[in-house]
Amino acid sequence: MGENKFPCGSSCLPHGCGKDGSRDTFCIETNRILDSCRDRDCYENVKVFLTDLGQEIIDHTTQVRVKDACIAWTYIGIDPVQFNRGFYTVTIRYYIRLILEGCICPGRSQEFDGIAVIEKQVVLWGGESNVSIFRSSGDGSAFCAEPEPCYKERTVPTAVVEVVEPIALGVRVLEPACEVPCCCCCCAGDIPASICGCLSAPLCNNENGNDNNHRTLVVSIGLFSLVRLIRPAQYLINATEFIIPDKECVSATPGDPCELFRSMAFPVTEFAPPPMPLTPIDRIKGGCGCSKD
Repeated sequence: MGENKFPCGSSCLPHGCGKDGSRDTFCIETNRILDSCRDRDCYENVKVFLTDLGQEIIDHTTQVRVKDACIAWTYIGIDPVQFNRGFYTVTIRYYIRLILEGCICPGRSQEFDGIAVIEKQVVLWGGESNVSIFRSSGDGSAFCAEPEPCYKERTVPTAVVEVVEPIALGVRVLEPACEVPCCCCCCAGDIPASICGCLSAPLCNNENGNDNNHRTLVVSIGLFSLVRLIRPAQYLINATEFIIPDKECVSATPGDPCELFRSMAFPVTEFAPPPMPLTPIDRIKGGCGCSKD
């Protein structure tokens, strides 16, 4: 059976090293980035879906601030672009949980939460593939089981989205007469129940999207994101044998916590902002933005 081995290199030996310690060529499977982009998006007047407590608060005050914003969940959809082979539309929908605070009377505030939904689309090149990929499940006992112990992968590429935590740029309370633009979710019923479960209470049910008897809370949010399309690919790489580390593991031992704290270095950089980086012109002048005499 030795002739069935895939000849990745001319001198493949166990552990991937030749007799002289030289590097050998190995075959690996990994994901290849076909296309990517970065975005700095600013979304204005995004409606916030509130709980009953939040709705009651904004109905009695317009002094509201955002204390925290985080992405509770993200939906990613990918579809081929018509008449443009190899290009795909990536639809990204962010469900952002907001922790807010409203002033209900002088000297007293109340926290409440809500959900804001943002959607964007980008077009990227994802290549073409006409093959069907099947992978074994690794369960050897499933010979007669249903479904079969292998599954088919889609031939479309995989979309990967990286995003930093949302930045709350502003918040406003709109009067009932103001019209709120409808995006991808116009009422609380459009938000999945699993997303609503992260809130402190159920959302207000507003079937018509805009209630003429209640105020509406809108926020402006900034997002930095990276989007890329990837596909599996095979490559030949040069590699050397894995080296066993010389460092021994040190187990944690109980001791005096104050003594351990005193042995730590004082975090000076946490109390002082980093210096402003010099521009190329400043470097030519000698730094600090001042020319040399």
